[in-house]
Amino acid sequence: MHLPATGPAPRVLHLTQPVDGGVARVVTDLTRAQLAAGWDVTAACPDGPLAAALRSLGADVRRWPATRSPGPSLGAETRRLARIVAEVRPDVVHAHSAKAGLAGRLAVRGRVPTVFQPHAWSFEAVGGVTAALALGWERWAARWAARVVCVSEAERRRGVSAGIRGRWEVVPNGIDPDRFRPGLGVRPALLADLGPRARLVVCVGRLCRQKGQDVLLAAWDRIAERVPDARLVLVGDGPDGARLRALAPASVRFTGAVADALPWYRAADVVVLPSRWEGMALAPLEAMACGRPVVLSDVDGAREVLPPALAPHCLVPPADPTALAGAVSALLLDPALHASTARQGRSHVLTAHDVRHTARAVAAVYGELLGGGPGAAGPLAVPTEYRESIQS
Repeated sequence: MHLPATGPAPRVLHLTQPVDGGVARVVTDLTRAQLAAGWDVTAACPDGPLAAALRSLGADVRRWPATRSPGPSLGAETRRLARIVAEVRPDVVHAHSAKAGLAGRLAVRGRVPTVFQPHAWSFEAVGGVTAALALGWERWAARWAARVVCVSEAERRRGVSAGIRGRWEVVPNGIDPDRFRPGLGVRPALLADLGPRARLVVCVGRLCRQKGQDVLLAAWDRIAERVPDARLVLVGDGPDGARLRALAPASVRFTGAVADALPWYRAADVVVLPSRWEGMALAPLEAMACGRPVVLSDVDGAREVLPPALAPHCLVPPADPTALAGAVSALLLDPALHASTARQGRSHVLTAHDVRHTARAVAAVYGELLGGGPGAAGPLAVPTEYRESIQS
């Protein structure tokens, strides 16, 4: 449960923008584990629920008013981060996702050991000239990252094939198995009018192009034709919310932003994540830990989320409504397949994606950067319960 202690506990500075979804969950889990180990942890992020949650854990949170995407404010955002770094004097800077990775590496420029964790590559999120600029930046800025931490081997391979010369580590995402576990599937109030025989398909994620809810809506008529009592719930909010609501038939419900997705996983018969790109999404891991079958688009990290035996049933080509409809319908209509898939998925997550393993692996990366090998960051006793939640 502990890494060997060979020196003082490090002072860690986490930089993050965005402040929601899976990135926020990773930052929260790492902060919690590091504070429990007695480390000095500071986070720089915009005001909001994440900042409040990190303060409640005991972290020192510095206000960093940054937009989600690069823009005219980048210069001021970078200067503000440089001041925060000078004030905190961290031993390790850990920058999460594209925006914090951009401003953070510009602010630090290698003067402090810097870990960059892309959480999916920025150049996959855009096209044309913007994609070329993002790729050029990632190639250039790799010199200022002592380590690039990828959440899947597929994400690392994507970076290598794009010409990014990083010093790589792969640390798979993890979930808390004490929190995400099977429980009574009591359906939330939004579904109170549904009959007991209704089959529920749930998609948890930010309502945006990346997460592919439009692909699921395009598949939904085929699913509803094969499974007439099926209902779909889109859990989350985001920039595509109005457009998706306009596309959705009456059998689709929208929750808006939620503080905790756990009741929705437990209420679901099948959880779907039809993403166009990912590093390694947390939602399928959380759903499988809750004993729910998943259907995923075959993007980076998806195969590494699943045990190999489930790939034929649970993976479909990206942006393919026909294949998606077939996979979801098969799980809804075949009780034996549903039960077997749920059982194998949960067993795999417990073995390969426990958040305690993730926290130890990140601590080992820090230890190597601090010059004493994997234990140089000091002991890391990871707590076994995670009670706070940031929106998935």
